[in-house]
Amino acid sequence: MSRKKPFVAREHEFEAQYGLPELLPEGERILWQGTPRWSLLARKAFHADKIALYFGVILAWQVLSRMSDGAGLGEALGSLTVLLPLFAMALGALCLMAWLSARTTAYTLTNKRVVMRIGIVLTVTYNLPLKCIEAAGLRPGSGGRGDITLALEPETQIAWAQLWPHVRPWRLKKAEPMLRALDDAEAVAAKLRQAWAEVNGTAALAPQPEVRDVRGSAPPVRPSPSTGSGRTVLAR
Repeated sequence: MSRKKPFVAREHEFEAQYGLPELLPEGERILWQGTPRWSLLARKAFHADKIALYFGVILAWQVLSRMSDGAGLGEALGSLTVLLPLFAMALGALCLMAWLSARTTAYTLTNKRVVMRIGIVLTVTYNLPLKCIEAAGLRPGSGGRGDITLALEPETQIAWAQLWPHVRPWRLKKAEPMLRALDDAEAVAAKLRQAWAEVNGTAALAPQPEVRDVRGSAPPVRPSPSTGSGRTVLAR
């Protein structure tokens, strides 16, 4: 769940500052911090609702099939005793993955960059300077919720699999990081537009759903070693 004063998980106590691999340099300040809402992440990234519907169709077909063979309603429902636990375990595993992913994720927007700390087992932190972001897109949902996609300049390459599920679907060749399942996506998008405009020396961008054809000139992010439990930092 997106929140301005997030809970600090024990497994990330090694961080110099919540969600950040090191203290911010002088002149850089945090504009927003948040995490995904796990229930929304379960639906949008792990497709738990679609899988639940698929399982429901299979169960209904099983009951109707048994009844068409002459079985009574009670006997037909009794035939689900094997399938129901299996389906419940599968859905439970998906929801657990979504919860763990949300709990171990921290998104940070500063006046200079976007920082994504992601990873359930192996924690990875990506520093994305605003000058390296070509375009940003808002995928709005109800109640101000939604996702924010970040199109990076061509020289900045991050593998799609390394970002998942915090990545735009089906953009495999040129992965686009995504701030997923935010409660306050519209407000964060407005802050991002303003920060991007200030960094790139342009007038503040109008509050529109997407920003296109905006190029930066900063060098690409590249991996560098860091201390900590299984953490890799991408920095300028």
